Amino acid sequence: MGKETGFLEVDRHDRTYGDAKERLTNYKEFVIPLKDDELRDQASRCMNCGVPHCHTGCPVNNMIPDWNHLVYEADWKNALDVLHSTNNFPEFTGRICPAPCEAACTLNIIDQPVTIKSIECQIIDRGWEQGWVTPQVPAERTGKSVAVVGSGPAGMACAQQLARAGHTVVLFEKNDRIGGLLRYGIPDFKMEKRHIDRRMKQMEAEGVEFRPSTEVGVKISVASLKENFDAVVFSGGAEEARRLEIPGAELPGVQLAMDFLRQQNKRNAGDEEMRAAPDGTISARGKNVIVIGGGDTGSDCVGTSNRQGAKSVTQIEIMPKPPVMEDKAMTWPLWPLKLRTSSSHEEGVERDWAILTKRVVGENAVQGLECVRVEWEGGKMQEVEGSEFTLQADLILLAMGFLGPRKPGMLDQAGVELDPRGNVKADVVNYRTSDEKIWSCGDMRRGQSLVVWAIREGRQCARAVDEALMGTSELPR
Repeated sequence: MGKETGFLEVDRHDRTYGDAKERLTNYKEFVIPLKDDELRDQASRCMNCGVPHCHTGCPVNNMIPDWNHLVYEADWKNALDVLHSTNNFPEFTGRICPAPCEAACTLNIIDQPVTIKSIECQIIDRGWEQGWVTPQVPAERTGKSVAVVGSGPAGMACAQQLARAGHTVVLFEKNDRIGGLLRYGIPDFKMEKRHIDRRMKQMEAEGVEFRPSTEVGVKISVASLKENFDAVVFSGGAEEARRLEIPGAELPGVQLAMDFLRQQNKRNAGDEEMRAAPDGTISARGKNVIVIGGGDTGSDCVGTSNRQGAKSVTQIEIMPKPPVMEDKAMTWPLWPLKLRTSSSHEEGVERDWAILTKRVVGENAVQGLECVRVEWEGGKMQEVEGSEFTLQADLILLAMGFLGPRKPGMLDQAGVELDPRGNVKADVVNYRTSDEKIWSCGDMRRGQSLVVWAIREGRQCARAVDEALMGTSELPR
């Protein structure tokens, strides 16, 4: 604990954003970091609690009080080492993680949690600037080979850990670039893709081979992987999007959120627009946009629509409006249900809750969306009589969550057992599927989740694979 009275003397002060009008003109990151002295002051607020709930709030179990103390002492290099000991990619989590660690912080009881996410991000950014992040090449090779399928955060973390253990690792990705949802699901204004590219260079130097544009189950068979590798890890995503099952949902102008976001990211990367989406270019320019779904993906659609020049953006959610503040006595240190307003929301959007969609209006294209208000009692939904209304719409983006991994191709070919939710069945100790040569981790195993959970599962799965291949493992869980 760097300063015993820090939490009493210093108020919470976090990173700020660039001007909204300016940031809407481009897709660059716009978070303004704290100055070094400000960040040290924020680190001094950490109380080094006897029971540091931030540890359990963080899925990768970051040793948060330790690196807070080191930042306060201006020992940035050791702070980076402690941070990397539990998290392969803190520059990812420091930008896009919702920070459940801060919700679990003891100071969150008075709504003044330590700025953990900002401190984490600035530790790793400083590490890159100073050249402290270097390849960790194993002293010797094991002679074992592992195929990792899916290059999102789970696959990247798993591949990196296995390569550092001395195995020959090939990371397969069906898309044309490595990164999974980080590459084609997260908008560039939340995380620029140079962060992925930089890690790829490190991983290549450590021995990971990348094979993009290679869909397992289509371009290469599961049987071929099992024959040519000692172990196979399925680390793909939960890509089966929930669709809108109402009359008119088949009309042009009703689009899945991920198709919309993927197209813009590919455009930012310099790809031809017509290659970016199977149905051609999806654009919000000059249109009345309705986003269905109140989560992070919906928020990303809002920010992207405004940057594309939408005429109006409306976001609707079927669940009731959450409370502005949670009941701390009931929720802390767990992740609370409360109203969350993102930077994209602040850029311009109409939000509404407890809305059920009934019919998409239009003949040859979307013209509107018929809705009705609902009430929730005892967990059951009931339409409010006489509350029907129609929203004008030219583009409807579906951001209603995901139903699990896609089954055609790889999973059907592998024939591994699925759990009742349709995810690949594997426990969180061995991560082994019903096929003794196949392991699984990340969203493909646990369902739609956070990047920080994906990194945790990738690391733990790597240890399980290493232990199975070698009889023992020195990789951390």
